[in-house]
Amino acid sequence: MGEEFDEIRPYEAEEMKQAFDDLLNDRQFNIVMKGFAPWLPKSVRNGLLRLAFMGIKTPLDFQKRFMKPVVKYIMRKHTDGCSFLDSSIASYDKSQRYTFVSNHRDIVLDSAFLDVLLVEAGYPTTVEIGIGDNLLIYPWIKRLVRMNKAFTVRRGLSLRETLAASQLMSRYIHYAVTQKRENIWIAQREGRAKDSSDHTQDAVLKMLAMGGDLKELNIVPLTISYEFDPCDYLKAQEFQQKRDNPAFKKSRQDDLDNMKTGIFGYKGRVVYRPATPINTWIDELSELPKTEWFKALAERMDCEIHRGYELYPCNYIALDELNGDHAYAAHYTEADKQRFEQYLAGQIAKIQLPNKDEAFLRERMLTMYANPVRNKMDAQ
Repeated sequence: MGEEFDEIRPYEAEEMKQAFDDLLNDRQFNIVMKGFAPWLPKSVRNGLLRLAFMGIKTPLDFQKRFMKPVVKYIMRKHTDGCSFLDSSIASYDKSQRYTFVSNHRDIVLDSAFLDVLLVEAGYPTTVEIGIGDNLLIYPWIKRLVRMNKAFTVRRGLSLRETLAASQLMSRYIHYAVTQKRENIWIAQREGRAKDSSDHTQDAVLKMLAMGGDLKELNIVPLTISYEFDPCDYLKAQEFQQKRDNPAFKKSRQDDLDNMKTGIFGYKGRVVYRPATPINTWIDELSELPKTEWFKALAERMDCEIHRGYELYPCNYIALDELNGDHAYAAHYTEADKQRFEQYLAGQIAKIQLPNKDEAFLRERMLTMYANPVRNKMDAQ
């Protein structure tokens, strides 16, 4: 393996045992584990974990043994079903590796759900993912995500350092797909779209192109659709905080609260819809000057992602309510409307702000649910 990637890459097979031992010896990791089974002595708890770890040789083994049951539990407990909704994934060549570029709903689950769906669809491997080092706040978290096929995205750098870090990450992604034969998942933009209007940043595509020809990455635009976004009220709250104080910045604790709410909050139905790989149409853009090429590619990918939205009654209700009409009434019932009203009221009630502006918060949340309909209609 190229040593140039040692700082950012996931663990290799031969490093897994040492990483696991280091994890079990980490004081903070043991405090977290104690929270799950406070009645078990540390020696027994770690003994059971060692037993469970037997036979694990690779990060993929680790995902299947430890992570898959956890993610399946989250699917059962906190969604009304999570599925691939498109036959196109079945027709993909399973001997190929892909770079999934998707809209961004949840920092932890976007790729975790995809991993389970790929394994269940008969794919030989899962995805490697980029995780910002701003989330790796303890050594045990960094160890755990590197065991779980994550590579590190360095944040908060100077302009020159950012360029060097982007070039390194791009070379690593090309290396992972072509040499290591891994799939990659990456979000279409840095951070989630707070208003759920998802657009690909051409900076992400430029970064992917730094390390080699985009075609060798086999890029697949992927649409993730949640019926309900458990973080919707936190996003609305942040909109008001920024409106009232333009200098407002989220704290590290806010990031952790968002992660926790995203994982354990109710999501309703969840659908993943992959489009055809961009290699099937990317040559249509070859006539464009380089200055326009990335913008055109980003717009075409947005079109593919927007076309893939699974729309639910709440999306249509939200748009009708914002427009003050019943243009989409055929897509929902009176019962759907009542359910969504109760849901919104419950979410807004969770917002704890001293000068809570309920009308503004409601409008922000309705916009989050309406934008997928607007974007899908534009794409079609």
